[in-house]
Amino acid sequence: MLLKIPLFFAVSSETGRRVARVTGLIAVVGLLGACTPPPAPVTMNDPGEAGNRQVHAFNRGLDRALLRPASSVYGGAVPEPLQTGLSNLASNLDLPGDVVNNVLQGRIANAAENTTRFAINTVIGIGGLFDPAKAIGLPGKPTDFGETLHRYGAGEGRYVELPGVGPSTVRDAIGTAVDIAANPVRLLLPSPEKYVGTAASVASTLGDRNRYSDTVESVLYDSADSYAQARLLYLQNRRFELGQTGGAEDAFLDPYEDPYAE
Repeated sequence: MLLKIPLFFAVSSETGRRVARVTGLIAVVGLLGACTPPPAPVTMNDPGEAGNRQVHAFNRGLDRALLRPASSVYGGAVPEPLQTGLSNLASNLDLPGDVVNNVLQGRIANAAENTTRFAINTVIGIGGLFDPAKAIGLPGKPTDFGETLHRYGAGEGRYVELPGVGPSTVRDAIGTAVDIAANPVRLLLPSPEKYVGTAASVASTLGDRNRYSDTVESVLYDSADSYAQARLLYLQNRRFELGQTGGAEDAFLDPYEDPYAE
């Protein structure tokens, strides 16, 4: 899936997760848009809270100064069909990485679906600008290396907020780094073609930030404690994605009750 986005607090349902899609926004949008509410309460391991809050303040400033105005310009200047096409393209170029992770996870059926989806959208969908695979019942099985680590029993570790990326955990931060470095599209395509995916991901992030502006700003700028709110939303959504149904994830965690949990 970041990056299923490599940017900041925008985090996407597919893209939450990669350095181009603003992990924060994806977390917020993914949670609020889920059909089934994630489990509560959520326990957390946040011994680095003081440093994380400093990074969070930096990320809010980055959003205010750069991402929010850029996304507003993008949303007003780029026609909606083109925004959709660029988002489709970014998602399509993530699929080879998803296939690799599907195989590593032992989920061969998911790997087959993502491979078929990539072939159809690349050939019939003009490189991925269109999504005919979804229309025939192949919505895809997005994943990432963080999920692969989880599949093999790696605990999430402490909560971290990453500069320019947003909410994460130690496990997912490692997963994001591996996904970026080992992305098959980036490794196999020559320059400058290999940067097409990055450009499409940035465009998709701007589109997400503009589309979900009210939701993102309610968390970042209207919350009594935007850091605690973003942390809670990210961890709830991520654990829900991984099929965790509640409680502390691992015995080695040093959890505490979040004031926003009920």
